[in-house]
Amino acid sequence: MTAASPAPERRRPRPGSLERPVNGRLYRGTWLLVGLPLLLLAFSVSRPAPLQLPGLPPAFDRSAASTLAAELASRYPDRVPGTVGAQGAATWFSQQLAPYGFRVTPDTFTAIVDGRRTTLTDLVAEKTGLSTHEIVVMAHRDDSGNGSGLDDNASGTAALIELARSYAPTAVAQRASLPYSLVFVSTDGAEEGELGAAHFAAEAQTHDALAVINLDSIAGTGLPRLEFSGDSARSPAPGLLETLRAALAHEGGGNPSRPSGLEQLLGLGFPFSAYEQAPFVSRGIPAVTITTGGPRPPAETGHAQLNVTHLGEIGLATQDTVDAMEEGVSLAQGPSSYVFLGQRLVRGWAIEIALIAMLLPFIAAAVDLFARCRRRRIRISPALRSYRSRLAFWIWVGVLFLVFDAAGFWGSGGSRPPTLNGISWPAGTMVVLGLLAAIGWLVTRDRLLPRRPIRMEEQLAGHAGALLALAVVGLLVAATNPFALIFLLPCLHFWLWLPQLQTRPPLARAAVLLAGFAGPAYLVWTFATHYGLGWDAPWYIARLFAVGYAPRTLLVISLAWLAAAGQLFALAANRYAPYPGPRERSRRGPIRELLRMLLIAQRQRTLDAEAKRAVQ
Repeated sequence: MTAASPAPERRRPRPGSLERPVNGRLYRGTWLLVGLPLLLLAFSVSRPAPLQLPGLPPAFDRSAASTLAAELASRYPDRVPGTVGAQGAATWFSQQLAPYGFRVTPDTFTAIVDGRRTTLTDLVAEKTGLSTHEIVVMAHRDDSGNGSGLDDNASGTAALIELARSYAPTAVAQRASLPYSLVFVSTDGAEEGELGAAHFAAEAQTHDALAVINLDSIAGTGLPRLEFSGDSARSPAPGLLETLRAALAHEGGGNPSRPSGLEQLLGLGFPFSAYEQAPFVSRGIPAVTITTGGPRPPAETGHAQLNVTHLGEIGLATQDTVDAMEEGVSLAQGPSSYVFLGQRLVRGWAIEIALIAMLLPFIAAAVDLFARCRRRRIRISPALRSYRSRLAFWIWVGVLFLVFDAAGFWGSGGSRPPTLNGISWPAGTMVVLGLLAAIGWLVTRDRLLPRRPIRMEEQLAGHAGALLALAVVGLLVAATNPFALIFLLPCLHFWLWLPQLQTRPPLARAAVLLAGFAGPAYLVWTFATHYGLGWDAPWYIARLFAVGYAPRTLLVISLAWLAAAGQLFALAANRYAPYPGPRERSRRGPIRELLRMLLIAQRQRTLDAEAKRAVQ
């Protein structure tokens, strides 16, 4: 009896074959080019120096500030813009500064609050200096109306008043003569998207502001924290942050916390902040918020208590920083963007170059894949037309979304971010949007469904077309905001290997496909956890695009990315088909075919109804 021959050993497909079409050697070799930008990034690390803190005796009275905060919160617990409490709080603020020689000027404007046009008022008090340059100290006066607003933000308003008294025109201290003018601003509408700060920032260009220090929720239980993100991919002068850090450490508060390096990079890739320094930073004005809250101001409910120690430390540190700037030394602007790592910073331009360089391995491998298809005489045009149909569907969805916003279905609002309080999905309107999107998909899918077995060459062309589209998306992102590449790079480098997995088990393809969504998933997770939005985070991000706070160009690029992701998903699920040729298409177009199907269905229902009546 002869022994059974061993099973033939399965050979690994050779490089360049249909089973291994991606040039791994080219991909790995191109990564060597990324080494130079990374080396450049390492050499861009620097340590900014703070301004020299003056040796003046402290004049900030934390007990007086605590009393003022308690008085404001008890007399006007509801300071929502447009209410009687908001008007009373504005009058109270002016009365507190009147005995000290300040002339408080109201700056009135209108904005949409809770779906209605409301009048808001910023209050401005100025101590004129020898120069037209100004240092701005700011705190918002309004609250959410859910509690007394003792910490958010009677504490900041009280500190603002106490600081103004220290520099009052009637004061006889050595601070009476100042090189720079001091402006104390009590803003309105912070809970509705920093409306008052954005209004003042639009005028601050003519004010020639040197720096802005914003006080928000400064008497909570948390440690002092610095927030400095902007509405765009910019950063404030690092010397301002370092001076505040040194001042807080000097006054006994220790080194303040600030967003981690990854959180700062996220803030540059998708600019957003819940604090009032954001509109100033975006206009190139150095601005920072001091708070004892987290990434978003704390939500006050019920009875709150002030941490007088934190109130005093932050008030004294703010005064130290103002005095340091009043020495006549201007802040060095530094790089327009950066990421702090400890007390050192990495310059933004070096990070941008490194992120753009990380595109090169993907682009080189995608272009090589396209060239291999051309050498094999594999037609790419049907795959690109298939992508075009998917892109048309997503553009249809995007247009519907913006039309619904223009019609007011998503709620009223300006170009500022919506309030973080009370976010909820508009279920009814979303259902209507889903139905209209489904109609668009029914029109599109007629040309995307497989009607015959798809050859491996056609699948490879589908991958090449989608990867080329992703390469274009990557270049567009790099041209608009290179920091946003942190959300795109995972999908590029994971999905590049999907053509190699077409013969592998479905679980392997699904794992690689899902891994590519790590970037957008991290963005949603950050909004869900850091800003306390939970499951409402995706809808809030969508609202940022709807109101125009997030750039519309990024919305269009996102739609192009979704179309490419849809094509790769169809390939991974073995549901892909190239765009049919003239002989494979029906004589009627997709819209006519849909109308024909609807008409046939209506006729069938009519015949069924007539047959039922005849039986009865």
